[in-house]
Amino acid sequence: MIIIDYKDTRPIYEQVVERFKTLILKGVMQPDEQMPSVRSLAMELSINPNTIQKAYAELERQGFIYTVKGRGSFVLGDSSLVEQRKREYVDQILKLVREVLEIGMTKMEIVLEIENLQV
Repeated sequence: MIIIDYKDTRPIYEQVVERFKTLILKGVMQPDEQMPSVRSLAMELSINPNTIQKAYAELERQGFIYTVKGRGSFVLGDSSLVEQRKREYVDQILKLVREVLEIGMTKMEIVLEIENLQV
């Protein structure tokens, strides 16, 4: 489920956060589904439980999970997260498009590149 890339320059907790966000946004993890316990995930990944706790705290701060005292953490069933993420990606794309237009690429060249994109 979660794989740590030790060659990645980002801290481990950030990698854990990104992996869970991707799983949640893609619908692999369903709303109200229980997250793995801190201890079990730390053992599975062979990392410090404090690292997992920090990742879960960040996921909760960003609105991806919620915690029930004594029961654990659960996926938040908020469809606005997907819309928010889409908006962030569109903003990034538009920023890049402006930059390539500034260096002389035409709108038609951009459209052709998108149409030729292999998905």
